Amino acid sequence: MSAPANKPASAKDAETQPTPMQGLRAVWRFIEGERATFVLSVGAVLASAVALYIAPLVPQSVFSVVLGDSAKASSLSQTIVGWMGGADRVRDALWIPALAMVAISVAAGVAVHIKARLATGAAERVARRMRDRMYDHVQRLPVGTLDELPSGDVIQRCSSDIETMRAFLANQAPEIGRAVLMLVIPLPIMAALDWRMALASVVCVPVMLAYTAVHFKRMGPSFGAKESAEGRMTTNVTENLTGIRTVRAFGRGEHENARFAATSGAFRDADAHLFRLFAKFWSVSDLFCFLQQVIVVALGAWLLSRGSLELGAFFYFLTVVNMFIWPVRMLGRMVVEAGKALAAIARLEEILAKEEERDRDPKPGDATPLAASSAGLAVRFDDVSFAHRGGPKVLDGVSFELKPGQTLGLVGPSGAGKTTIIQLLLRFHEPSSGAIAVDGLALARVPRASIRSAVGTVMQQPFLYSKKLRENIVAGARNGAIRDESTHAAAQIACVHDTILSFPEGYETVVGEKGMTLSGGQRQRVAIARALAQEPRLLVLDDALSAVDTHTETAILGALRARGSAQTKVIVAHRLSAVMDADLILVIDGGRVIQRGTHAELTAQDGLYRTLWSIQHLGEAELAAEIDEASEATTEATAEARLDV
Repeated sequence: MSAPANKPASAKDAETQPTPMQGLRAVWRFIEGERATFVLSVGAVLASAVALYIAPLVPQSVFSVVLGDSAKASSLSQTIVGWMGGADRVRDALWIPALAMVAISVAAGVAVHIKARLATGAAERVARRMRDRMYDHVQRLPVGTLDELPSGDVIQRCSSDIETMRAFLANQAPEIGRAVLMLVIPLPIMAALDWRMALASVVCVPVMLAYTAVHFKRMGPSFGAKESAEGRMTTNVTENLTGIRTVRAFGRGEHENARFAATSGAFRDADAHLFRLFAKFWSVSDLFCFLQQVIVVALGAWLLSRGSLELGAFFYFLTVVNMFIWPVRMLGRMVVEAGKALAAIARLEEILAKEEERDRDPKPGDATPLAASSAGLAVRFDDVSFAHRGGPKVLDGVSFELKPGQTLGLVGPSGAGKTTIIQLLLRFHEPSSGAIAVDGLALARVPRASIRSAVGTVMQQPFLYSKKLRENIVAGARNGAIRDESTHAAAQIACVHDTILSFPEGYETVVGEKGMTLSGGQRQRVAIARALAQEPRLLVLDDALSAVDTHTETAILGALRARGSAQTKVIVAHRLSAVMDADLILVIDGGRVIQRGTHAELTAQDGLYRTLWSIQHLGEAELAAEIDEASEATTEATAEARLDV
């Protein structure tokens, strides 16, 4: 069940897996501003590697010059003993080489500490900047792009992938440099002591490096497949938690469990495949490491038996081969971890490469922000059409003009294109043809931030922050902070002030995630208060009264009219009572305006509007009559009961 889900991801990731040079170039771009710090950390790595290889030279020189035949000792050994005061002094004071080894080891430890501090600090700063950059970039992506990106996968990239990159910069990258230096630095020293032992000490290294390179090439796509599988699993969990009420209401628990089992199984299979590759890699590389040690011991013992190798030199080769063969082995592991980091970096670059929502003006100087004004916004649509990429037309030739302070009503069947008009006005999308103007300016010339700050929008499914009610309402203010009087005034117009005061903590009440601790009508009214607190020039109610009763709807609309504000309004509604007082009503069907006029004009002519009005009006009248009859019957029954008593 899980295998098919994993296969496409593997193929896709195999295609997008970056080459090592591409990955290094990406890393170089990401560490901009911290490059000098990383260079210093490499210098500290170099210093520690040099110190670690100098330390064994001290006892090797003592064995060869002081305890052995000094005439056969190498010039390097004699030079080191000379630095310590000569053979006679060292023979009488063996604490000198011991102290020298301690000093060299301490220097190596200090260098390693400096390396860790520099690399870790720089990696943390790079990761923080990358998190901020990714978050800011996602905030600026077009709405259409965000609709195509699973939220769980985006979360995965902004958290787990950045953490993988941070770990690579802090740990693996310096260790790769250290492993390379640990292999390169001792080569001239070993060659100076005995070229035969030097060759024997590195005979397996090329084979290990070649095996590592081949294995890395095979493991790169597997890391990509694992990251994709984890992203799909995270998306599954996010969707389930977001829609948990729907899942339970429709009894879809077992189905969701099966879905999660499939995505979890795909992640398990991808991870297990990586572990199998790891197991093969470690077993073979361990074999090469032990073989390398056996070769050094065997050749060294044979040369010692023939008297053609110093005892001190043999000691040095035994020590050094253990020092660099294991870093070379770990180099394989670090290169594999680098593959994981490259896969994560590729996923980050994939998001960063997506074009942000930008104001595409003919010239930078042509951008014209809306003037700061308390007057309503003038809006004009001139033969506007819109279609999603590769799809049919959602709007077709829509035209209307709305003067400052006027109210526009948009009605029609679901999917007719009413919300699309709002999205075009907010520049979530650009029209395929036609022109939109606000305050006499072409909307394409108005910066998105300017038009959106002038429009207060309330959606049918409003989003509330998991914060205090006061903070949710204040979030709509232009300056981010308004007085309590203004907050209460906005809540009163939205008919939610008394409801808030009925809560034990009033405006300090903390609502749950997305406001789920409130009813649908309460969420809508809080969202209306938030939009009003913004004091927008254009107020958009996109079916924002669908969850309130007709009495509350009438009270809210009446309060908006009673303000005497010059604020322009656009009301999208299925309940015609919400738009009957509008200055202009457009009936939208199939993306086209099929009727336009006032409520009186539209009810006087045949068409969809009068049909809808008849259905809703007659339905409400019949319901009111039934309520009156039931009330009268209850009154009569109560009176009869009292007479009987």
